[in-house]
Amino acid sequence: MPELRRDPITGRWVIISTDRSKRPTDFVRESVQIKGGGACPFCPGNEAKTPPEILAYGRNGSGRNTPGWSLRVVPNKFPALGIEGGLDREGEGLFDRMNGVGAHEVIIESADHFQTLATMPSKSVEETLWAYRDRVLDLKNDRRFRYVLLFKNHGEAAGATLEHTHSQLIALPIVPKRVREEVDNSKRYYDEKERCIFCDMIRQEMETESRVIQVNDHFIALAPYAPRFPFETWILPRQHSSAFENMPAPYYENLAKVIGEFLTRLDGALLRPSYNYVVHTSPIGEEINDHYHWHIEVMPKLTKVAGFEWGTGFYINPTPPEESARFLREAK
Repeated sequence: MPELRRDPITGRWVIISTDRSKRPTDFVRESVQIKGGGACPFCPGNEAKTPPEILAYGRNGSGRNTPGWSLRVVPNKFPALGIEGGLDREGEGLFDRMNGVGAHEVIIESADHFQTLATMPSKSVEETLWAYRDRVLDLKNDRRFRYVLLFKNHGEAAGATLEHTHSQLIALPIVPKRVREEVDNSKRYYDEKERCIFCDMIRQEMETESRVIQVNDHFIALAPYAPRFPFETWILPRQHSSAFENMPAPYYENLAKVIGEFLTRLDGALLRPSYNYVVHTSPIGEEINDHYHWHIEVMPKLTKVAGFEWGTGFYINPTPPEESARFLREAK
């Protein structure tokens, strides 16, 4: 029988449509195929095809914007927001507006066109995480910004326009509504119980184990109780941590291992699907707190959002999270 499940953090309801229950092989999709090509602007030797780099790792001795790097960060050539100017907030009757000020950057995760986060060495995945941290810490110095969103679109179905492995960040002058809801609801829970709701969730999931996919010393990957999408997975620090960029150094190595292993499982279970992931962390100026727990949300692109979802805010998920967790645990 179908179930309605409520996400305890956002209050969002989802329908687990068990009558439509689907195994990994039941989803119609195209595997991500990396074809290659010398015209790729993210490949070494094509540095002039991107805006001048902001950050690079691995280059020894050669100059900026030249080959020899293992990771590069560059401004997005077609940014969603512009770095120059003031916000100039104003009202127009009932309406509010401000200038589209922000930062939009691309993290080119590897010099190898054919690598992905699932196939890269763990040290290279860790390097990507350090680049995330370095850029977030730098952008937080800009007093116009209230939030920096880190995200990855892998595969054409997930919105990637270039196949060379990369992720992005956008610095915003406002806190996104979705993040604000998570933070505020977590604060209300903490005010009532004096405990972090994410920490309580992790303890409960560790006890029941039915939705746990993998665990290491510092991180857990689990299928959330009320997932919006089939095989949606959250990766969280096991100990309370409110800001991604403030983690102790050893955590980045552990996180790299979890990400690499999980994405390998995902590729094995779902035959290299397209996916999105987002990093949700505490807003700028609220980084140190006891109520919010930063985390990564991974969403394979297996179903489409249609009229019912847009009209209600409910999501229909044909695969119970207990089933998706089991499939991913068993995947190689």
